Amino acid sequence: MPVDASSPEDSEPADLPGAISRPVQEAENPLEEGLRQAEEALRQRLLDDPNDQQAFATLARLVSVGARYEEMPDPLTADELPADQRERINTAVWALADEYVGNSRAWYPLIQLARLSLNEDRESAIRRLNTACEREDTGVALFESLQMLRRASLPGEAVQLGVGNWDPTTHVTDAGRQLVRAACEAGRPAEAERLLKSLRDASDESEDFTDLDVAIQDAYAARG
Repeated sequence: MPVDASSPEDSEPADLPGAISRPVQEAENPLEEGLRQAEEALRQRLLDDPNDQQAFATLARLVSVGARYEEMPDPLTADELPADQRERINTAVWALADEYVGNSRAWYPLIQLARLSLNEDRESAIRRLNTACEREDTGVALFESLQMLRRASLPGEAVQLGVGNWDPTTHVTDAGRQLVRAACEAGRPAEAERLLKSLRDASDESEDFTDLDVAIQDAYAARG
């Protein structure tokens, strides 16, 4: 009688009643795989440039909702969303900004941290904005910071930040425009006039500042 050379350990067990079948590994969901690859690509973009605003917003949107990505609006302009949804987005933005803020070139993540902490810890938020402006030399960070403070109805803080960081000879014109408007909104038209003169002196003659002249006149009128 022939002998089977295989040992019991080598043979497959019979399907017995009540036996637990081996789990079948499911193939990875194509959507999840695509989202994972997109996330990796966005993270690499932010490693290369931590101030890539489009990559930052897209990644924050992606990690906050995962597979429901298409349902989510821009996380950086989602102030009108329901509270629970807004909180989820803000948590994602904070975590993402905190991840990249250690890069010495990163100024945009600092501005996002400042935006999210402004109501609860204004002093820390202003420090973050100052650091952001110090890390960026074209005035774009200053423009973003001043605009954010004005939208938060903090023109006085905007003027203080701007006066300490603005260089009309090297910064983008829009940074100076934001500063002049902040001075007007803070009820300081004389300072706004002085700032506008510096802006005019450093700008091309074709630049039109009529809107700022009007804003200064309105600020004087508001003082009575």
